[in-house]
Amino acid sequence: ERRQARKRVEKANLEIKKLERNADKLAKRAKDGASEAEALAKANPWLESERSLFGKAGTEYDFEAQDPEEALEELEVAQENLQNLTSKINRKVMAMFDKAESEYRDLSEKKAILLNDKDKIMSAITELDEKKRAALHTTWQKVTKDFGSIFGTLLPGTTAKLDEPEGGTYVDGLEVKVAFGGVWKQSLTELSGGQRSLLALSLILALLLFKPAPVYILDEVDAALDLNHTQNIGRMIKAHFPHSQFIVVSLKEGMFSNANVIFRTRFVEGVSTVTRTVPDGSKAEKTKGKSKGTAGALKENAQPARASRVR
Repeated sequence: ERRQARKRVEKANLEIKKLERNADKLAKRAKDGASEAEALAKANPWLESERSLFGKAGTEYDFEAQDPEEALEELEVAQENLQNLTSKINRKVMAMFDKAESEYRDLSEKKAILLNDKDKIMSAITELDEKKRAALHTTWQKVTKDFGSIFGTLLPGTTAKLDEPEGGTYVDGLEVKVAFGGVWKQSLTELSGGQRSLLALSLILALLLFKPAPVYILDEVDAALDLNHTQNIGRMIKAHFPHSQFIVVSLKEGMFSNANVIFRTRFVEGVSTVTRTVPDGSKAEKTKGKSKGTAGALKENAQPARASRVR
């Protein structure tokens, strides 16, 4: 009996050890399960919100209605299908997509910079257009005023102006208008050749008067004009250009009446002679010089060649 009791004790000890090993295995599995469950919860935040449905009948988490073995088989089939699809997919697509997305962002930023620069440029263009319009308007008003005054001096009883074209503005261009005795001409073709010459000269001088130069040289601008108009040119220069010096070449005496200094050239025995005269009532000062280089050309003129300086 003692021997049998000892055998039963040994058998019980073996059973206890076996149970302890199983308990250790179950504790380890429980610990591993808890760790795995925690990892799953972190990886799948939706588990926390769906936890209350676990095990409830009629839900997707009805564990009794669904066989876990069948669910595992379905999972294995799904994973196999996913593996087959993965082998057919270009793995570089995501890298290409990321690159394209990065390029798109860069282009979008550059586009925004360009649009901003465009707005600045358009603003500068608008500002410059406004300044241009203001400068054109100022120039127009000044030139048309001087144009009318100069033309009225050259041809008394007349006036002229630069007018906006019909249906347009001064930015589109300007038209020359002329009036005789207060009656505006319909066309410049109604003017004679001499009148058109005076009109052109008036416009040129009005433009020059906008920003006067210190010295001007006029070469026989009165060639096609009669004596009265020639004298008017001299009076006009004195009246409108008080701060500029004019060197005027002329063959007509009418130009010299308004000159400060007169230089007369004539031929004496085939040689050109220059005489300087100051028509101010004082004794004339004469200076003679010789120049054989112009003798041939000047000799062809039956009249003496003269140059006057009007200031």
